[in-house]
Amino acid sequence: MAIAAVVILPLGLLFLLSGLVVNFIQAIFFVLVRPFSQNMYRRINRVVVQLLWLELVWLFDWWASIKVELYADSDTFQLMGKEHALVIANHRSDIDWLVGWILAQRAGCLGSALAIMKKSSKFLPVLGWSMWFSDYVFLERNWAKDEETLKSGFLHLKNFPQPFWLALFVEGTRFTQAKLLAAQEFAASAGLPVPRNVLIPRTKGFVSAVNHMRSFVPAIYDITVAIPKNEPRPTILRILRGRSSVIHVHIKRHLMEELPETNSGIAQWCKDMFVAKVQGY
Repeated sequence: MAIAAVVILPLGLLFLLSGLVVNFIQAIFFVLVRPFSQNMYRRINRVVVQLLWLELVWLFDWWASIKVELYADSDTFQLMGKEHALVIANHRSDIDWLVGWILAQRAGCLGSALAIMKKSSKFLPVLGWSMWFSDYVFLERNWAKDEETLKSGFLHLKNFPQPFWLALFVEGTRFTQAKLLAAQEFAASAGLPVPRNVLIPRTKGFVSAVNHMRSFVPAIYDITVAIPKNEPRPTILRILRGRSSVIHVHIKRHLMEELPETNSGIAQWCKDMFVAKVQGY
């Protein structure tokens, strides 16, 4: 514990300083390059921001030695990092985004791994600022405002020059036992399958994503993150203390073109994916 504390402080200061340097470099290219060539800016930013994300990957992968065991068919494995993809995943803990970065780093697209985030996130120094410079989509959790934000954000990615992943946590919030209980009560009252380890998905954002990205994003990666029962639950604090754990990640690839055409059909498809998680978790 004492050794971890001695190491964490200088590591934190190093990350803060290097992150501010990255933010400064991003800002320079945003002002000098982006107005003339958005694609050139994105190519440069992908390399720059990846330097920052790799520091967190190191913390996860080497400092804490957390093992991510990936389960996917061979075709999916071969295509990861080589195509645009909309990523939907269950939201188990406060490090799910780090798990996504680990997968993206191994697939070779860490610098273009994007996500839909809460608006407040973009005001965080270093992490939030880097995300803002990197085409992350930020929402206010007010559909009247977010509907147009999502549409604009999705279409903004249409000419992205490298394969990107856009992560969407359709449950809308991180999993807790209290939220699970509320979801179970709602499902029982509405005659829906009762969840055991996931929440009921909120489908408006997913429907919007499919409608606006179907023409240029070929695949959806349906990701299920699970912690083995005999393993401790990984958290940011445990990672900082260098505590190891094991995470299982299951990926199923679905062709975007095979999804229904109607909004109700798309929403039901998403719900069906989470029913499958309920049954096979």
